[in-house]
Amino acid sequence: MRVQKLTMLNVAVRPVSVPLKRPVVSKVGVYEEWPLILIDLQTQEGPVGRSYLEPYLKRAARYIAPAIRDLVAAFKEKPVSPFDFFEAARRSLSLIGLEGVSLIAVSGIDMALWDALAKAADMPLAVLLGGSLGTVPAYNSNGLWLTSVDGLSQEASELVAEGGFNALKLRLGRERLVEDLAALRAVREAVGDETKLMVDFNQGLRLADALHRCHLLDDQGLYWFEEPIAYDDLEGYARLTRELRTPVQPGENFYGPRSLADALRAQAGDLVMPDLMRIGGVTGWLRAAAITGSAGIPMSTHLYPEISAHLMRVTETAHWLEWQDWANPIVAEPFEVSNGRLLVPDRPGAGLAWNEEAVERYAYVV
Repeated sequence: MRVQKLTMLNVAVRPVSVPLKRPVVSKVGVYEEWPLILIDLQTQEGPVGRSYLEPYLKRAARYIAPAIRDLVAAFKEKPVSPFDFFEAARRSLSLIGLEGVSLIAVSGIDMALWDALAKAADMPLAVLLGGSLGTVPAYNSNGLWLTSVDGLSQEASELVAEGGFNALKLRLGRERLVEDLAALRAVREAVGDETKLMVDFNQGLRLADALHRCHLLDDQGLYWFEEPIAYDDLEGYARLTRELRTPVQPGENFYGPRSLADALRAQAGDLVMPDLMRIGGVTGWLRAAAITGSAGIPMSTHLYPEISAHLMRVTETAHWLEWQDWANPIVAEPFEVSNGRLLVPDRPGAGLAWNEEAVERYAYVV
């Protein structure tokens, strides 16, 4: 089969803010709504590549959206070639830095380019990348925040029932260890010892506190400790990795594959979980997956479950997909979860289309 050649034309970038069923209450802030930046990349030949970014802050769209528009304008009439674009776009922004907004903008466009290519080939993204359709194991990350311990048992039961999950994410890092232990007991009583609990501190501890608390939590049968300390403290992560029995999980703040490689060289974690917005979209993920594959390091996802599910189908050391339904209000056909596994749908591209009525309802001006 001959794949249709595509040419970049222009892009529509639309910020929306969708309501959350369970507000985010964590060390990084409290969110009643979740901002998304929707990207629709038009090609001269017709296929439209779609992706989205999750910038955490609504005001972040003020500088991310213009960066995306400027990059697409700079590459107008260039062939849709994600690997070439990834390198050329990063080089074009090197004078202002290769991380932060620069890489975020490149990542959003990269995901849309891959979506357009898969649509032109009339293939799901996983198949275009040489994989197959199927399911991926997922844990439910839609709750269990730093809220009142009294409500955690009921919430944990609800999260398990939402998709037959046997794994949940619990946020820890309350003011006192006794409060974290109470939260653990409440969840365990509701879901039992067989349910895996991935624990996330959201970088909320200093190294000394993390060493103290994580050592005391090390016998609680937890599946991993995620980001106990600031993400860029590789020496601290290396020490935690050496001293703790519970696996240490960094990675969502790796900016590009080389950042991931630096962490692996420093032995700063047992596991990794790159975020598509920061690792470099699909292209950055594929390069990072080659690194983790050669090192034998399990690789999980952070946010972006729709595109991430396709990538897990072609990742050698694929581990867990983080399931969040935060984009569902503006997605025309949300992905299905059953028996704790996310089904990669048989649709061209990544399988994303927008519910335009909802997009109009939740749009905001920056």
